Amino acid sequence: MSEEPQTERAGEGSPANDDEEQERLETDTEREGREASEQVERDLDELGEAKRERDEYLELAQRTKADFENYRKRVAKETAAALARGKADLARELLPAIDNLERALQAGEDASAHESLVKGVAMVRDELHSRLEGAGVESFDPIGEKFDPQLHEALSTKADEDTESGVVIETVERGYRLNGQVLRPARVVVSQ
Repeated sequence: MSEEPQTERAGEGSPANDDEEQERLETDTEREGREASEQVERDLDELGEAKRERDEYLELAQRTKADFENYRKRVAKETAAALARGKADLARELLPAIDNLERALQAGEDASAHESLVKGVAMVRDELHSRLEGAGVESFDPIGEKFDPQLHEALSTKADEDTESGVVIETVERGYRLNGQVLRPARVVVSQ
């Protein structure tokens, strides 16, 4: 009886089964280690790819910023040059008017030439108006119009029985517009 209980049941505690279990455990451990190693490599590859993409986007952003800065500088330079050309063109256009004014003043030195002086000054005024109109500047005289603070600057008010209140009754200085935009409002006297 004492020998029978010592006999091992099939599959329990035999050295062959322990070796198989040990191999299976080592194989599971190796597989888990290999899978973990592969996962780490995939993660590192993804991280490397993300870093490359980040670097590409950073480089693109830096290039775009530099391009925009160059564009801004170029536009500022072109705008300044265009403004200078515009001023030069305006000056060229006004020079004949200045010449006529000088002629009118020379004619005015002769006391008997009062009529010539008035005629010369009128020529200068007409030439200036002509040059300004050529540049798109138009003058306006708002007598009889309802007062509009966008177009008129009221210098004073005056009682006028023939006109309703708030109407322009006198223009002290004409107003000027460029392409519909007011350059200078007309300076006016408004009825009370």
